Amino acid sequence: MIQNCLNIIRKTAKIPSFSSFEERIHPLIFDLCRQLGLPDPEIIANRNLIVTIPGKASGRVALTAHLDKINHFGADYPAELPYSETDTKLRGQLDNTAGIGLAMALGAEAKNRNWPDIQILLSEMEESYGLRHHPELMRNGGKNLNHGIGAKRISLHLLDKNQLPELVITLDTTPLFKGEPGVAVYSKHWEFTKTEPSAEEISLTKHVVDQLIELDAGLLLANNTNDYLTYGKTLNAGSQKAIPSIAVEPSIEPYHTQNEEVFVDDLRRILDLLSRFLDEYETRI
Repeated sequence: MIQNCLNIIRKTAKIPSFSSFEERIHPLIFDLCRQLGLPDPEIIANRNLIVTIPGKASGRVALTAHLDKINHFGADYPAELPYSETDTKLRGQLDNTAGIGLAMALGAEAKNRNWPDIQILLSEMEESYGLRHHPELMRNGGKNLNHGIGAKRISLHLLDKNQLPELVITLDTTPLFKGEPGVAVYSKHWEFTKTEPSAEEISLTKHVVDQLIELDAGLLLANNTNDYLTYGKTLNAGSQKAIPSIAVEPSIEPYHTQNEEVFVDDLRRILDLLSRFLDEYETRI
């Protein structure tokens, strides 16, 4: 699984799929799905993708990652973004190609395991950096865009089509470890979204986090902002049943700049953690 993950990251990290231009990476995602034996993605609102992998066990879990990268290169960006790796670290535009690699590698593994249905949700416009710092480099000067719009569009689509997951796990990268290896879990979206979670949502979310800690006691419980907030807020506002939304994130340093680095062992750790969690999903949830 780690080799699939690394191969996906190698390819996706080089694509200049900057915020509001996420469609640049769509052809590669379609190609990767075919190479991995996954169904073709469904395109949502032009720049978001959903890949649905039928499971062998009951239930449905969404694995999410954002497609957009921050444009740190300006108007004269290279056709292929720089990327390199060693046995221990990857270097390049890894926010959030690391998450794409994790989600798609797990999706490919699902075909061989007794897992529930897996939805891979790939969103546009997770980043707010471009809107704040260089809107002139964005589509239509950034008009009618806001960060999180992709996760909201996907959430509303799932609500409209009654294709809701039981659990959302966002795979992104975290700066909290300051250059040291580590994996963090975010789980209380309501601390940022200022929503009032139901007792059921609080209980189910805690249960999921407790299950992950049981599998890996070294996880850092923290909180920060990314698409997991939007999925948690939007899905729970529209669903009659509580849907836990959490994030599982490897360390990244430096952050929101060129030459971001991620530890290979952190990626391997997340793949192992979520594989073991999904192996026993029916008994854990």
